[in-house]
Order: sequence, then C-alpha cells, then structure tokens
Amino acid sequence: MRAILPNVSLSDSELLELLSQGDKSAFTTIYNRYFEVLYIHSFKILGDEDEAKDVLQDLFSSVWARREQIHLTGNLSAYLYSAVRNKIFDTLSHKKVSVKYSDSLKVFAEKGYVNTDHRVRERELTALIEKEVAALPSRMRHIFELSRKENYSHREIAQHLNLSEQTVRTQVKNALRVLRVKLGALFF
Repeated sequence: MRAILPNVSLSDSELLELLSQGDKSAFTTIYNRYFEVLYIHSFKILGDEDEAKDVLQDLFSSVWARREQIHLTGNLSAYLYSAVRNKIFDTLSHKKVSVKYSDSLKVFAEKGYVNTDHRVRERELTALIEKEVAALPSRMRHIFELSRKENYSHREIAQHLNLSEQTVRTQVKNALRVLRVKLGALFF
C-alpha cells in the first residue's frame, strides 16, 4: 500500500511545478497517482507483467531525469499515456526485431552451421585424401591421378604411358586398396 503524502491533493500542474524544482515527494505523488492505471494499460497491450513494469520503470525514470525540461500545455495524464504508448511501441518494435533475429539465428544454426561444418569436413577429408594419394609410389600415383582426376579410361592411360591395360587396371586397383586401408577408419 502506498503512503499518503501531504501533496496528494495538489493538481497535476502544481505537482509538475514542484517536480521541475526537484521535489521528490511530488514525483512520488505522480508515481502513486498514475502507476496503477498506466500499468493496467501497458499490461493489456503487452500481455506480460514484467514488460509492463519495465515500460513504467523506463517512463518514470525518464520523467525524473527530464523533470526540468517537461513543460506541458495539456494535462499530465495525457502526457503520461502518450509517453507510455511510445514506450510500448518501442518495446513491441524491439520484440519484433528480437524475434526476427532469433528466427534468423535459429535458421542459421540449423542450416548454416551444418553447411559450414559440412564444408570444413569436406575440405579436411579432401586434404587427407590428397595426402594419402601423394604418399603412393610415383608410378601408381601417376596412373591413379590420370584415372580419377583426369578421367582417362584405362585404355587411354595405357596408350599414353605405353603400358598394357591390365597393368593400368592393376595399378588403379592396388591404389584403391591402399587408400581404403589408410582411409577406411574415417568411413567406418
């Protein structure tokens, strides 16, 4: 329950005059006079108690901080309702941006991370395969690279290197066996 202050019976314009002079009890009276009705108004729009309280906290902090600059031609309640409405709009706008950001972050986490992780793993695997291919004996490596990288047929490789097709086939088969043994643990 809020305490009754001696200046409770003062008008809004009298309270504003005292407030502009830094009178804390005038501020407390304004707070007590308008808090509940502004809270109900904020809560109806926002639907969240904590957000409604945060809006009012911001509002009254702003009123106190700007007490010397507030010069009203209209009434205080209209000013406070307008200020609360603007703070609610700011809150809703911020919430909308936060939701969009959260959604985009979620999409990135679900798709982007997986895609990035996939690319990193692919590069690591490619580098590892290249390393193992480079470790093959030179003739076997050369035949294997012509077969797999240059997409030459066994016949084309045999003609190019003056070898029999069977030799080429055997070299490719042996290269694949060596690579399966060295890289097999990665796939299983």
